[in-house]
Amino acid sequence: MKRSEIKPITEDYPIDVVITWVDGDDPEWKQEKLKFEHSLAGDALPSQSDSSDDCDERYRDWDMLRYLFRGIEKFMPWVRTIHFVTCGQIPVWMNVNHPQLNLVNHRDYMPADYLPSYNSNAIEVNFHRIPDLSEHFIYFNDDMLITDNLNREDFFIGGYPVDMLALQPVVANPANEVMSHIYLNNTLVIARHFKKTENMKAHPYNYFNKSYPLKYYVYNHLEKAFPLYSGFYTVHGPSPLCKSTFEELWDKEFDVMDSTSRHHLRSGDDISQYMLREWKKQKDEFVSANVDKLLGYYNISNNYMPIVKAITSQKHKIVCINDVNEPVEFDKIKSEIVSASEQIFPDISSFEVL
Repeated sequence: MKRSEIKPITEDYPIDVVITWVDGDDPEWKQEKLKFEHSLAGDALPSQSDSSDDCDERYRDWDMLRYLFRGIEKFMPWVRTIHFVTCGQIPVWMNVNHPQLNLVNHRDYMPADYLPSYNSNAIEVNFHRIPDLSEHFIYFNDDMLITDNLNREDFFIGGYPVDMLALQPVVANPANEVMSHIYLNNTLVIARHFKKTENMKAHPYNYFNKSYPLKYYVYNHLEKAFPLYSGFYTVHGPSPLCKSTFEELWDKEFDVMDSTSRHHLRSGDDISQYMLREWKKQKDEFVSANVDKLLGYYNISNNYMPIVKAITSQKHKIVCINDVNEPVEFDKIKSEIVSASEQIFPDISSFEVL
């Protein structure tokens, strides 16, 4: 959808932030998780054993969370409420009495049948149940940093999410088979409700916005040769989402949403919150823009200096630091990333206690 097609909204509608976090170093949490995994040992369902994605890298903490809060306070002062979602864990430095902070335990919004949950996909597809969550919200993982000023219009315009519709085939990645399945599952849900060729003809501007990165502008043109959906490029940054989208998908695809919610560990049978973003795009209920330009995306590796430079130079407004399923010098890299974050956020935020 073009910005010129958006009907202006006069009211200053609220925009919330949702952040999920787990302290994977917490001994009590580790013990509870191990006990639960042992209880599944006799479970014949492959979704809870052979096809689950449960490596340590899913849970280890890079101590970036406090800098995410500092960035939101400094560079996103228009945010109404931050909903901080955990299994009950609270960082020792957090000011739990902050008026903009809503501490949300999984049990506060997820049905009992879905608990306990160590599956980020299950936790995410139930966000619409969070008490007092606004219709418009932005979902942040705890591996993201805000390093420069962001406006409401970077995420929502006229009540519509700002996003990029980029087609890309699902890649069969043997290094991360579970994610390959999840991306395909997302695409299959979309394919059940929309026809690719018809959608591209009906909404060409959504696919061929000249502000898109050249690679994805070309990809979208090449995809015209194939009548069926092959997959979508995932912008791994903050997700602008609408609560009503969750409600609509739970109505139209209950079995898929319920099945994902019942997988206590991440599974190759899941869908992810990225499917809800693609749903909104296929309905032409978003504003097309090159959201990649805001984002610097980096995989953790022993060559960590590009990450440090990206943070200290503040050349991206958002930096996402993705953990990987391979051995790295964890303590050394963590120390360097924290040191870089301290350079741009030397002062504590009001979300922290002295």
